[in-house]
Amino acid sequence: MWVEIAGYYGLVNWGSGPQVTGRRAPSFAERLSLVERKLRSVGQKRGHSRSNLSKVPKYVSIAYPSLYGKTYPMNKLTHFDSSGQAHMVDVGDKASTHRIAIASGCIQMHATTYELIQAGGHKKGDVLGIARIAGIQASKKTSDLIPLCHPIALTHVSVEFEPNPATSTIQCTVRAETTGQTGVEMEALTAVQIALLTIYDMCKAVDRGMVMSDIKLVEKSGGKSGEWKAS
Repeated sequence: MWVEIAGYYGLVNWGSGPQVTGRRAPSFAERLSLVERKLRSVGQKRGHSRSNLSKVPKYVSIAYPSLYGKTYPMNKLTHFDSSGQAHMVDVGDKASTHRIAIASGCIQMHATTYELIQAGGHKKGDVLGIARIAGIQASKKTSDLIPLCHPIALTHVSVEFEPNPATSTIQCTVRAETTGQTGVEMEALTAVQIALLTIYDMCKAVDRGMVMSDIKLVEKSGGKSGEWKAS
């Protein structure tokens, strides 16, 4: 992944490194320190060549944007502090803005399972109705499930299903909103996955081969980073 350390940029592969008998694997902080030293020593040179990269230890491979003829924007991993320890990001100084996130995913099933759901003939009840409630409930529990997510006050959550008889799939789309200091992407994504998982749970007795896929963030808005849409 691309990282920035002390103003130097590089592509870092956080591998476990070669196994050496009698030596422990380097910690995250030690790797970070090593990467910084290598970025400083190689990154200060002009006209980078691939021969520079051979000097880098096997468990930290570094490349530079100039090798590819352009510069890449770098984003720090905000859930890690300077020593590599996990922490909850401090959002206290952020402005409260209206934030929206839309996520989607789908579940594919056997044609007879699809017909059973659409006909409302499942003995457990309304499959999509229950999955909708499960998705909304899951969005409100996101901070309990994802350790470093902030508890936020959701102002709106909608869960919509779009059945496709041609492919025996059901598309789930979730829109989550809040006015606050952090985004709602995780809430939307969590809602999609739990809604689809609920469909699986209710129908697994007749179809254990259902496949959940294409779970993704479709778009988000609000906050410092502004608008983003999947390409």
